[in-house]
Amino acid sequence: MSRPEPAEVPVFILCGGFGTRLGHLAADRPKPMVEIGDRPILQHIMEVYGRQGFRRFVLCTGWRADVIGEFFAHWHLWNADFTVNLRDRSVAWHQTRAWPDWDVTVAQTGVGTMTGARIARAAARYLGDAEHFAVTYGDGLADVDLMAEFDFHRDHDRLATMLGVQPPSQFGQIQLDGDGPTRFTEKPPRTDQWINGGYFFFRRGMLGYLSEQPGCVLEAEPLQRLAEDNQLRVHKHAGFWSCMDTSRDKERIEALWEAGAAPWAGRVGGLLDA
Repeated sequence: MSRPEPAEVPVFILCGGFGTRLGHLAADRPKPMVEIGDRPILQHIMEVYGRQGFRRFVLCTGWRADVIGEFFAHWHLWNADFTVNLRDRSVAWHQTRAWPDWDVTVAQTGVGTMTGARIARAAARYLGDAEHFAVTYGDGLADVDLMAEFDFHRDHDRLATMLGVQPPSQFGQIQLDGDGPTRFTEKPPRTDQWINGGYFFFRRGMLGYLSEQPGCVLEAEPLQRLAEDNQLRVHKHAGFWSCMDTSRDKERIEALWEAGAAPWAGRVGGLLDA
């Protein structure tokens, strides 16, 4: 059987969190709508997929879903100049840059609903007849080669694939020559550990492990049962990865963006896009 094209694979993005650890930055908006530079982190994440051929997005919303809905319903207002004729109220749009060829579904999956239930509820309405689908969080960025992960997923023939990433160390490290320091490294990756990087591929049979009950947490019983049933594999990614849990995370990610050194922007696996 031939591999589905990425344009045929729906991408479900979990966008319903409160973002409480971001404090005032997410006081009036869901965390995926907190800006990195000139656009929400959600748009950055979608562009990671979009540059690699994915174009069907299902945004699993909850608290302040209206903020996400308004952004995409009025995409032109945020991304184009325009002229309004005040007499007849006609609008002429001046497209100053290319707009992505995306289909974006904003799906209300309930305030306070947990991650597994959000996926189950949205997939019941919008998965269609797709055999494979992707899932990610609305706060994580990586220079992941998604097609390499998808090929890995297809080849092992299990229901689920998780991206494994190396977490940064909690503390900076000092390299010593005797008792003299030779190099300081600020929180380098822990090369001896792997954690959930939040970029998943699933076969539709995985939905049997989920429930639409609000308390279903993807990262708890469903993933544990998939592992116990030998239905989960990990695709290792040693490149850039960062989540945006705190204001310090936001500042670090934004500094990369503003410096033109964002690994996730136009890069795949650390290499420039062809």
